[in-house]
Amino acid sequence: MFDTAYAESRYRVPEIPHRYGPGVHLLDDPFAWTLLTRACSPETGQPDMGRLVRMLYENLARVVLAAEFPRARVDVPTRMAAAHPEAVYRGLALSRTTKAVTVGIARAGTMPSQVVFELMNEVLDPALVRQDHLFMSRQTNEAGTVIGATWHDAKIGRDVGDRYVLFPDPMGATGSSMVSAVSYYKNSLEGTPAKCIAMHLIVTPEYIRRVHAEHPDVAIYALRLDRGLSEPAVLRTEPGTRADEEKGLNDRQYIVPGAGGVGEILNNAWV
Repeated sequence: MFDTAYAESRYRVPEIPHRYGPGVHLLDDPFAWTLLTRACSPETGQPDMGRLVRMLYENLARVVLAAEFPRARVDVPTRMAAAHPEAVYRGLALSRTTKAVTVGIARAGTMPSQVVFELMNEVLDPALVRQDHLFMSRQTNEAGTVIGATWHDAKIGRDVGDRYVLFPDPMGATGSSMVSAVSYYKNSLEGTPAKCIAMHLIVTPEYIRRVHAEHPDVAIYALRLDRGLSEPAVLRTEPGTRADEEKGLNDRQYIVPGAGGVGEILNNAWV
């Protein structure tokens, strides 16, 4: 017998209200906010930082996979089937035949991508899960303003056809690196991705504007929106209401309130 309670999924991502459009998902998650507050504290270093970021990305990845990945009907006997032939779970689960890629953008995104890779291997067919690696850095002008992203090296599988491509990068600041990475996966590899999904701990309004101006089909997931340099009147509005007046980056394109150099702290490397 099939239990109709599990015939369809009613899962919805818990989100704070905003007006950035349906492609932006700002999570309403006090548990994650608590961990993220600790991760942003100037008193937090290794090994605490690594442990916190791992927990945050395990949580974020579960949300993204549950919301975005295809589902399939399963019929799986349980251990009770030896005594009760009807002991079979018949319902929905994530489709194990989903093809996926997680992209580690060095250096802050290296560990988050590994976390996502390990989690996807648990719920999908591991033969269909891949991890790519990009090495890039901010490109700045003489005034220190970010003007793009410079690629240094990459280890990338050629095929992206019908794959869900995930970009777990903690800080969504200017959007330059993400725009460059998504453009490459869309235009320079074999096949067309099923969907590109950006996964962040923190994003700025500037990031959302830049990424969706270049790639409006990218799904953006974040645990927190930082617009701390906006005027008080703007901060009193629902995010996205006065989007052009929202500001989360200082003159050197660092996020405020932000978290400082996450890549530096995760790697204990201050260069």
